[in-house]
Amino acid sequence: MKKTIISITVAALAPFAWAQVTESTTTTTTTESGGTITEFSPGSTIVLKESSGPRSYRFGKSVTYVTKSGKTLSEEDVRTRIKVGAPVHVHYIREGDGMLVDRVIVDED
Repeated sequence: MKKTIISITVAALAPFAWAQVTESTTTTTTTESGGTITEFSPGSTIVLKESSGPRSYRFGKSVTYVTKSGKTLSEEDVRTRIKVGAPVHVHYIREGDGMLVDRVIVDED
């Protein structure tokens, strides 16, 4: 009887004893790129004409708009200054094949 109870207990605990824990590390890098706006959909996408050709970026959950000197733009300034033809730089994070923008820097103060 004791052998049966011990055997059942060992059999029940064996999977936990051999369970493996895996860890994964994700590295995120913020990159900057610049160009002239060719398409702009607020809250959605921005397309820049860069030296290598047009490149499309998606907006992240939170996007900050600033001037070259670091002044944060108001909503009114964003509506008037972020438009097709404006030179800008974007900070973005790669996510899979996409690039998520978290900061747009207007090249003109």
